[in-house]
Amino acid sequence: MEEKKLSIFERYLTVWVLLCIAAGILLGKAAPGIATTLNDFSIYQVSVPIAVCLFFMMYPIMVKIDFAQVVKSASTPKPVLLTLFINWAVKPFSMFAIAYFFIGYLFKDFLPGTEILANGEEVELWRSYIAGAILLGIAPCTAMVLMWGYLAKGNDGLTLVMVAINSLVMLFLYGPLGGLLLDVNAMPVPWQTMLLSVSIYVALPLIAGYLSRKWIIRYRGITWFNQTFLHWLTPISITALLLTLVLLFSFKGEVITGNPLTILWIAVPLFIQTVVIFASGYFVLARWLKLSYHDAAPAALIGASNHFEVAIATAVILFGLSSGAALATVVGVLIEVPLMLMLVAICKRTCHLFDECHLDYPQCERMI
Repeated sequence: MEEKKLSIFERYLTVWVLLCIAAGILLGKAAPGIATTLNDFSIYQVSVPIAVCLFFMMYPIMVKIDFAQVVKSASTPKPVLLTLFINWAVKPFSMFAIAYFFIGYLFKDFLPGTEILANGEEVELWRSYIAGAILLGIAPCTAMVLMWGYLAKGNDGLTLVMVAINSLVMLFLYGPLGGLLLDVNAMPVPWQTMLLSVSIYVALPLIAGYLSRKWIIRYRGITWFNQTFLHWLTPISITALLLTLVLLFSFKGEVITGNPLTILWIAVPLFIQTVVIFASGYFVLARWLKLSYHDAAPAALIGASNHFEVAIATAVILFGLSSGAALATVVGVLIEVPLMLMLVAICKRTCHLFDECHLDYPQCERMI
């Protein structure tokens, strides 16, 4: 079997994001009207150009999900229940607590100023940054976690099941949890816009992915789907993400150049949250449940990583392309790849702590 590897987009995602920061700042200074004009082309506060980009961020992710695997999850309930518990009962609230402690308390004096949101309300910048962290915390990863699980020699079949189940749960819990925590953070919660964002950026690509996957496999076969169609889609999601980031940073250029440490202040709680959630799921809960290494690793990694595409999309549609919340979600992208690769390395180095530790594990042969 051919070795799976990160694509050039995935391997150097942090570099591409840094380049987008630079390109966005230059665009904002050289032609400030371009991004503004594009963002003003909207329907019910939804920017049409951004909506198109964000849909194409999501569709390539959703079309890879094999929902037929969901019905098989009953044979291995413990890791599935573990990831559901971490993602929906722990992670949203720990993210809020950690972000509020650092951004709303320790670093508050380093993040002065206010901003005007898309709905016209004025809020403190630090609250907006916390809002972005909240949106990251309620969005479990359903894309690159497939690669993280593979690199850690995890159970690929189980990972697919967890991705599918978390995608479905997100449809029902993302809006209510986001609304609750944003309200606690004293941020305005436009419920209609929240529901619209979940519909556009989760439900629509999920349905489109399911139907198109079924149709393509029926008429072209699973081999053509995996080897040709998915190969065509590989760069689309990240390209759409990078284009969105260029527009985002064209608005935030002055904030970043005026206070470059803003990125650092936001990154600190995001880093700590990721490490805490991973350690809790991997070293504590997975061992308590007596999971095998090949189940424990992907279960912990899916809890630690974030679905930054959904978080960015929601921040943009709720608070505007130029909001601090949108900037905070982008910081999540900035640290995601190197941090997750570090956690994958930790998994492999601590494999001996679990049962069935085989780092030559043939993922393709052990499905659920």
